Amino acid sequence: MNKPARTPQQKKRLSYAKDRRNAYGENSKSSRKNIPRAKALARHRQRHEQNRALRAVLVAGSEEQQVAAEMRVLTAKPGDWGKQPDVPLAKHLVLQASRRAKVCGRRRPTRKGI
Repeated sequence: MNKPARTPQQKKRLSYAKDRRNAYGENSKSSRKNIPRAKALARHRQRHEQNRALRAVLVAGSEEQQVAAEMRVLTAKPGDWGKQPDVPLAKHLVLQASRRAKVCGRRRPTRKGI
């Protein structure tokens, strides 16, 4: 079936609601490297903790210590890294306007006597 025709105003409203912008504060292209790097570091930390707990099991003298160390291995939590979602375009524009208002309100000090 045919889609209902939308007015330009409706299209603009939909664009503000559905379009997203990266507001994390760093170069959007750097995410290509930083996201895999952060995931790898989280997994590396998890493996490091598990290896440390496994070594504790091997070194443990009493059976109680072995059970406690083994429980640390089994209950080790996964890395706590996660991506942040992008912000809707409407919210991004509001944030941008407020930032711009703060900067534009300032005046550069003039040097007198030069």
